[in-house]
Amino acid sequence: MARYTDAVCRICRRENQKLFLKGDRCYTNKCAVDRRPAQPPGQHGKGRKKLSEYGLQLREKQKARRYYGVLESQFNKYFEMAASKKGITGENLLRILESRLDNVVYRLGMAMSRPEARQLIGHGHFTVNGIKVNIPSYLLKAGDVIALRENSRNMDKFKTVIEVNSSRVPPKWLDFDRDKVEAKVINLPDREDIDFPVEEHLIVEYYSK
Repeated sequence: MARYTDAVCRICRRENQKLFLKGDRCYTNKCAVDRRPAQPPGQHGKGRKKLSEYGLQLREKQKARRYYGVLESQFNKYFEMAASKKGITGENLLRILESRLDNVVYRLGMAMSRPEARQLIGHGHFTVNGIKVNIPSYLLKAGDVIALRENSRNMDKFKTVIEVNSSRVPPKWLDFDRDKVEAKVINLPDREDIDFPVEEHLIVEYYSK
C-alpha cells in the first residue's frame, strides 16, 4: 500500500492548518504550523501566487484527504458513495469519512493520532461487535460496538494513551464507556457534529468539473 514517508509537518504547513498527524506534538509549541504560520514548505513557499478557483477546490479536497489519511483512489470511491446517497453530497462524504474505524478510535482517545490508530487496528487490538477487525478503513454504522480487545487492555501503551486523553470529550454520536473501554455508535454524525473546518461544497465542485 502506498504511504507518505516524508515529514508530516510539511503537510500541515502546505494546508496552513493543523491536521493533527503527529499526536501530542500538535498540541505543543513545537507544532510547525504555530512556529511558521501562513508559510508553505519549500524554499519558495512565501512567493506563491494567489490560488485560482480550481486551486481552492483542489486544496480543500487535499486537506480533507490528508486529514483523514485517505489515498486518492479511496477518496474518489467515498465521493461516489456520497453522491449516490440521499441528502447533501458534501455532508454525506464527511459522514463516511468520520465513520471509518481509524477515525473513531482516534476520536475516542484510544490513539494519539489517526496514523497511530491505523497502526493499532492493523495489529488487531480492536473488535467490532465482538469480532476482531484489522482494517482501518472499515466503515461503521449505527448500533456497532467498538471495543479494545481483552488481552490488549493491560498493555502499558493503552493505559498511558487512555489516561493522557481522559479529558478528551468523545463526540455525542459515540457513547463511550471508559471502564469497559468500548463504545457504541449511536448514529452517524450530523454536519454540526463534525468539527473539522472544511468547506465541503468546494470538494463537490472539484468533482463536478
